[in-house]
Amino acid sequence: MPVQIPKPRHGFRRQMSFWERLYLPAIVRGLRVTLKHLFMPLWTVQYPDERPEVAPRFRGLHVLKRDEEGRERCTACYLCAYVCPANAIYIEAAEAGPDERHLYTEEKYAQVYEINMLRCIFCGLCQEACPCGAVYLEGEWETADFDVNHFIYGKDMLLEPEGSPLKFPE
Repeated sequence: MPVQIPKPRHGFRRQMSFWERLYLPAIVRGLRVTLKHLFMPLWTVQYPDERPEVAPRFRGLHVLKRDEEGRERCTACYLCAYVCPANAIYIEAAEAGPDERHLYTEEKYAQVYEINMLRCIFCGLCQEACPCGAVYLEGEWETADFDVNHFIYGKDMLLEPEGSPLKFPE
């Protein structure tokens, strides 16, 4: 003969024990967790005075590199703008005149190169897609500002200073 289990009525709750009604075990467990974390070492960094350590492979802000002769490496091929999943890169190409040939590696150059840092997700796809090695994501990473318009970085902010030592990430 099969054993029949009675079905619980709607809204049926099991009765709480005496200790469960006091909530003392739950309070003691919570205080134990709090006390355990109270005596752990702090991870807080006092930011403007102390700089946090970043990993060596950290991808920071964008930099437009120059070649050995100080010319801009970007040839405005639009590959970085094409692969950007956030659509954060805007490029306008122009043709270099005869008196500007010494400034650029090719006849075509990026007259306007803008990155909207509020849209950028720092994935590094623009760096990988660049065939001439012009775009790098390097160590600088501070982007705090009060004005939204300051987060659209133009070519003047992105271009590596002339005469800076040529170093490429490994």
